[in-house]
Parts: sequence; C-alpha cells; structure tokens
Amino acid sequence: MREGRLPGRLLRLGIAIVVLARTLGARDEETTDQGTRERESALDGKPTPAPLARARTGIAGLVSGIFLLAAGASLGGAYAAWGEDGTAGAAAAAGSSLSTDVTTTDASADTTTAATTEPAPVEDPVPETTTAEIPTTSTPDGTSDAGETTTEPPPADTSGDSAPTETVPPPATAPGVPAPVLTSKHESRPPETNEGAYPTIWLQRALPDPTPPAKRLAPTFARELRQVAAAAGLRWWIVLAVVRARGGDGAVPAGTHSLERLANRLARLDADTHPVKAIFRLSGRDRDLTDQVMALARYDRAVGLRALVRGLESAKPRLERRILRDERINIYAGGRADIAAHRIDVRILVLIRYLRVTFRQATVSSLFTGHRFFARPGVVSAHMSGLAVDIAEVAWTPIAGHQAPNGLTERAVKAILLLPAELQPQQVISLLGLGGPSFPLADHYDHIHIGY
Repeated sequence: MREGRLPGRLLRLGIAIVVLARTLGARDEETTDQGTRERESALDGKPTPAPLARARTGIAGLVSGIFLLAAGASLGGAYAAWGEDGTAGAAAAAGSSLSTDVTTTDASADTTTAATTEPAPVEDPVPETTTAEIPTTSTPDGTSDAGETTTEPPPADTSGDSAPTETVPPPATAPGVPAPVLTSKHESRPPETNEGAYPTIWLQRALPDPTPPAKRLAPTFARELRQVAAAAGLRWWIVLAVVRARGGDGAVPAGTHSLERLANRLARLDADTHPVKAIFRLSGRDRDLTDQVMALARYDRAVGLRALVRGLESAKPRLERRILRDERINIYAGGRADIAAHRIDVRILVLIRYLRVTFRQATVSSLFTGHRFFARPGVVSAHMSGLAVDIAEVAWTPIAGHQAPNGLTERAVKAILLLPAELQPQQVISLLGLGGPSFPLADHYDHIHIGY
C-alpha cells in the first residue's frame, strides 16, 4: 500500500501546479485586458469601474494562495511517506543482515532483489551513549566480538565449546573522556605464612611476670637455704637445683632436715669444686638428670635468690645493670641503648645472663634497634616488642661455621631447651632442629634466634 502512495501524491501535486499556472496566466491576461480597456475608456472619455477590477484581482490571489497551500501539504505528505518507507527499508535490511546464519539461499536472493528496487535507506543516527550494557563474547585468543547495543543480553550458549560470556560497560565516545578500565591489575593478597594447615598469628603484647606468686620462694625458706648451704661449704643454687629436680615445688619445696642431709651429702661428693661429677654420682649416673640439675643451677645463679623470692620483674633493673657492666657480654651499641631504655623483656635479660653463666661468654647481635619490622610478610617480628634476641657467639666461638651435629651450637640450643617451664621460649631458630620450639631456617646460619 505504501508503494502506491508516492505516485498518486506526485500526480496531485502536478495537477495543482498546472492549475496554478493557468490561474496566474489568466490573471495576467485579465490584467492586460483591463489596462487596454482603461486606455480605451480614457480615449473615449468613459470611466471604467475600478472596484470591480480590484475585486477580481483579490479573488484570483486568494485562489492562487489556496492552491499553493494544497501543493505544499501534498509535497510534505509525500516526503513523510518516503521517510517512513526508507525507515522500514533500513529495518528490513538490518533484520536480513542479522539473520544471514539462519536463512536459506533463496531468502538471501529475495532480500537482495528488494534492496535494489527500493530507494536507498536512510541510515539511523548513532544513538547516544547510555548506561545500557553491551554484551561481549570473549574468545579464546583474548579478543571480543561486540554485538548490537540492546538492553537484553544475547541468548546463552549451552554448548561446552563456546567461551563464557561476560558483561562490560560500553566504551566512552565523547572526546577527551578516558576509556573505562575493563581489567584489574590488582592480585589477591598472598597468605601470611604456609606453615602447616593454618597460619600462625603472633600476638605482640606485654607478657606478665614469668614467676607468679605461686612459683616464688618464701623469704623464710630462702634465708634457711642460704644458711644451710653456707654451713656445708656449698653454693645455694646447687642445693636448690637438686631440690627442684627431685620434684620440690612451691614456696617451701623442702624442710630444714631434708636440706641439711642433702647439703652434707653434696659436700662429701665435693660438689663445690666439681659440681658436674658430684651431681652425676648423686643421680645414679643419669646423664639427662645431671644436665637438668646443672641447667637449673645455672638459671638460679643467673637470676639471683632475691629474684626467686620477689619475682623476676622486680629484679629487672638489677639484671639490666649487671648485663651492661659485664665485660663478658658483648652487645652492640643499639642493643645497649635498648636495655638502658627498658625496652627489653625480662625473659631476654635472664636468657642472656643464663648463656653467660653457662658458656662464660656471650655476644648479642640483635635486640630491638636495627632489626627489621616484619619477620615475614604480614607478621611483626618479636624483636619489635623486646621479646627476641639473636646470639652470634658463645664461649668466644662464633655461631657461623660451628653448627655441625654435637658442636657448640647444638650444646647452646640444648641448654636453652633445659630452662624452667616459665622461661621456655616459643622459637629457637638455627640450622638445627632439635624438636619442640627448635627448628631450622637457612638464613640463621650465623646466629641463634630466641623468641618469646
């Protein structure tokens, strides 16, 4: 029906133009005749009525205006119909291009014939960029084939060979507007540690006194212990170590008569001059028990009897002064400043004194100052809380190059593991793994790390 509208309207437009031309011609002839008659009347002396001529001229102009108005309306309708036909043709052409994969060869031929007979379609203007999403199909080679800009996504492909479909925002079309970021360069954060099945989280906080009131000696027992040991010619820490190793615990681990009998027996074994041999004979030649007794004796000597009565925290200032004045404890300048500023936990101070008593010399290579903040990604080092120390030398022998089995480093690690339960560290790291808190790490070839 639309194909027949344009010729009919053009015919009507032509007829209107012909009528208009005839009217204008008649008007000109009438005007000419009127002028001739006026001249003749003037010659004859007979006047012609002017109002009648003007009326005829006005009627002719009115008729011409009406015909011009009708011709303009017909022409506008013709152009409007032509635009509708062009839009329909463009839509038909777009539909035929989208359905080329599912139509037959005959249908493609018919579409081509129709496109040649119809006038050229007017291209649709480019739509403005909106928030509608453009469905994009990712291909295996990293490219993407963008489809038509629609608000509905394309039908999902259920076949297993097709690439997954993802939705991305449309690119910016305005000049000067940066293109949207379609991919992210951020990666997932790696785990803090891969030790075992679960990560180890170290809580950095101030620890309480390792010797609570239940583990402290009673002042009366401490005075009696000193008197009995002095009467037998012994050191009080040797007698107390044997009492502790035999199971004596609490504020009063042994009575007066028990202390006297034990002190006299140790004196007969010459424990003041050769304590290791005396303890070995007293324990029935038990090497493990002997090592335990000697470790307890060195610990008692390192902290002092007053600290065992009042607690280690009360003895911290005294321990700091003894360490800083001891010529056989070598500490770098930053570490000495840490101790003087009271940044180091009392457990570390006791450990340094214990190694000095056990091996007669110790060198500290790292405390708080100079150590890195993180022990590993995401884990704050225990050095930052004053709860760790690195020992680089004992008995005037460096740890580097002396970590062979049954060597000096193994003896030092075993001595640390024999500390009382309240002074047991959480980490003893070297190139040796002796069980418990002792485990090896390759970057600890030149020192022993002890952390609480």
